[in-house]
Amino acid sequence: MRIPKSLETLVVDGFIDEVMHPLKSGKEAAVYVVYSEGEVRCAKVYKEASQRGFHKQALYQEGRKVKNSRQARAMEKKSRYGRKQQEDVWQTAEVDALYRLANAGVRVPKPYNFVEGVLLMELVTDGNGAAAPRLNDLELSKAQALEYHGLLINEVVKMLCAGLIHGDLSEFNILIDENGPVIIDLPQAVDASANNNAAMMLERDVKNLAVYFGQFAPEILGTQYSQEIWKHYQSGKLTPETKLTGRVKRSHKKANVNAVIREIKDAKDEAIRRRYEQND
Repeated sequence: MRIPKSLETLVVDGFIDEVMHPLKSGKEAAVYVVYSEGEVRCAKVYKEASQRGFHKQALYQEGRKVKNSRQARAMEKKSRYGRKQQEDVWQTAEVDALYRLANAGVRVPKPYNFVEGVLLMELVTDGNGAAAPRLNDLELSKAQALEYHGLLINEVVKMLCAGLIHGDLSEFNILIDENGPVIIDLPQAVDASANNNAAMMLERDVKNLAVYFGQFAPEILGTQYSQEIWKHYQSGKLTPETKLTGRVKRSHKKANVNAVIREIKDAKDEAIRRRYEQND
């Protein structure tokens, strides 16, 4: 096929030997099947911000580290340079997330290179070597729905143990290869410890899974995995081996308000005492 302009530099520089055919075009990027380093891979070409359908980037970028203070100031002022830096941060976030999650054993496509705004990565395939279908394109039995839901909850846990939350997880960005689900599309991945919206995004990801799989296995709809996972995470007890039940025990014990007030007063008195000691 004719080489897309966005891939010309990578062909000239030898990162891509042949562009075989388009795979898909979505709200974030266009993806092509390519031949690179003796393997069939895919090349993800990110669209410019004005062409994308993904909104509220600031919600996802909270807590992301930038290279230096100049870059941070430019991004805050939204200058031309700042917008370019913001785009770089948005795109490299997926590359960083893929390496981080692959190292943590999460089922994501293997990344190879990121050059000129193009991500070269593994082409996820089915048992016949063709591009793997999206979860949304499959009709599932109840047994398959229960199996895939369980596997994906485990992947969500492994992601969180690696410090990340997908942030936009749904049946549209999960592929099914011969071994089960593979999670894709991670430019909006959230730093769980640095983003104030992390718990909400985890809950939304898990709810999306429950709603989708609940069509085939209604018992999934009543589960409470997000609350259970977050509770373990906040207590520092979440590991990839954590056994989950999908249920959260709620305490019916009444809070001792007077005791809390006393603790607050004692803390204030202690702070005042230390301040006086420092001034003496």
